Amino acid sequence: MSKVNTTGRNETNKIDGARAARRRQFAQTLRSNSGRLNSKPAELGFEPELVFMFVKNRLSAAYALPLFMSVVAAISSLWLPLMWISGWLFGALALHLLINWRTRRIELKLLKRRKLKSIKLQLTLSDGIYGLIWTSFLLLSLKPMPVNGLDVFQFATVLIVIAMSTMLSSALPTALLAATVPITATLVVCFMNYGSSIHFAMAAMAIGAQGFFIILSHQLHASALTMLATRAEKDDLIAEMEQVNALALESRRRAEEANLAKSRFLATMSHELRTPLNAILGFSEVMKDEVLGKMQNQTYLDYASDIHKSGQHLLNLINEILDLSRVEAGRYELNEAPLPLDEVVEACKGMMQMRIKAKNLSLSERYEANLPLLVADERAVRQMVLNLLANAVKFTPDEGEIFITVGSTEMGGQFVSIADNGPGIPEDEIPLVLQAFGQGSQAIQGAEQGTGLGLSIVQALAHMHDGRFDLDSKMGEGTIVRIEFPPSRVVRDPSSPFTHPENSFDGMLKAG
Repeated sequence: MSKVNTTGRNETNKIDGARAARRRQFAQTLRSNSGRLNSKPAELGFEPELVFMFVKNRLSAAYALPLFMSVVAAISSLWLPLMWISGWLFGALALHLLINWRTRRIELKLLKRRKLKSIKLQLTLSDGIYGLIWTSFLLLSLKPMPVNGLDVFQFATVLIVIAMSTMLSSALPTALLAATVPITATLVVCFMNYGSSIHFAMAAMAIGAQGFFIILSHQLHASALTMLATRAEKDDLIAEMEQVNALALESRRRAEEANLAKSRFLATMSHELRTPLNAILGFSEVMKDEVLGKMQNQTYLDYASDIHKSGQHLLNLINEILDLSRVEAGRYELNEAPLPLDEVVEACKGMMQMRIKAKNLSLSERYEANLPLLVADERAVRQMVLNLLANAVKFTPDEGEIFITVGSTEMGGQFVSIADNGPGIPEDEIPLVLQAFGQGSQAIQGAEQGTGLGLSIVQALAHMHDGRFDLDSKMGEGTIVRIEFPPSRVVRDPSSPFTHPENSFDGMLKAG
């Protein structure tokens, strides 16, 4: 048996260690992403993602660029020889197909994250080839004097090409420079060769446009970096949340299993705990009552009385724990039958009468007349009422007041309300006293010893009856507790006037 337990503990330790390692790894990832977001763009380390974005942009323009080249060639035939334009277009389309094929090959390499520096160099050279394609187009018309209208067309074409390259190559700034700088330089040389002031101005505008698109490219590049960093942090946060959720579910499952095992253990220990305790109670009662003869030593007699009182307290505690455990384990079965609620409460009051008189308490009662029968477990109802009455007697000071009310609710159900003018419970301690073994710090300072299970049992039994339990208390003003049973548990008699909400006890109080 010990070997099996040791093996189980080792397996549990391994699982817990693995979970702790995963939590540390996720925390480290989050700190890393936070640092990357606060660092400079060059330090972000998203190069594979940026290169992949560049490749995707290039492949998306696989058909748009040949179409644009064809349009430019067709318009240029108005000024340049058709043979020259045809040759340029054929060479441009051939190079474009070659570059597109190589780009698709590079995309496959990127998926395997291999040779990133070599891939960036190849992509930069490919964009440089595009720059040479458009540079050769400008050189076709290099003459001492400009052809009418061709220079304006060349200027517009260059601006469009640079704008397209900026949008497609912003993820890789070096490729953008390789694609656009040769074109702008060639255009400036051509316009300077013409020698007129208008061409000087157009050359200056081309240089300015080049600078503007470079700045725009840097802004687009920074935006891409921020987007990738935010996406990475979001993915890590989602992964962390999933991990935390999985750990929480696992912890909840373990807690539920442990709680169920505890409840089952306590629910099956009734005989084993009560058998020796009953013997202790019986023998101590024989000794304290001196059934077998006078006890000569008074100290021994006092000890026997203390043993009997302690045994009774322990038996009450065991009974309450077992009752609560049976409810939690789902082994508490209700033996439901029609019963008069007011008579059950009256009987419980009689059982507490000696304790009420011992503290000289004033007890006020109010029972609604002609209450219909209530379908409930009489033992459970007695236990709930006795627990609440015991608390009221326990926490009410000597010569205090207790109020008991039994009646119908506005919805046609029935309720039991018990109020006292004791010290009350602080508002922040009400959730505590409603928990198992929960006891308020101020209200029990001068009270009798208790277990803190009474209210928990009342709540559980009320819920088993589809009812509700409410507690309202204020410091220095007392406490009001109320058990409410639903209308479905009231035995309806068509001839009874109390089947109508307006004739209920609460309704008569409001009317009267």
